[in-house]
Amino acid sequence: MHGLLSLLLFAAFFYLMMRFGCGAHAVHGNQRGHEGHGGVGAAAGEGSIKDPVCGMRVEPGQGYTKNDEGRVWHFCSLTCLDKFEAEPQRYRS
Repeated sequence: MHGLLSLLLFAAFFYLMMRFGCGAHAVHGNQRGHEGHGGVGAAAGEGSIKDPVCGMRVEPGQGYTKNDEGRVWHFCSLTCLDKFEAEPQRYRS
């Protein structure tokens, strides 16, 4: 019984940390935050790529990608990827 109680406490702590703590930022595709999602967020580093939906810079290996008409698109979040997939012609240039 003591083991079950310990497991439940650990699971609750893990859930809270992933939902509201450091894990909440990892869901977005980067760990630096997402200030003002409507424009460019964190400072752009070398080799970063602009998200076609919100304009945020995406570091290599971060975020989400999609192959579309022979081109690889990079997105800062799943929300931006979903918006692109809903209206790809709007964001292609």
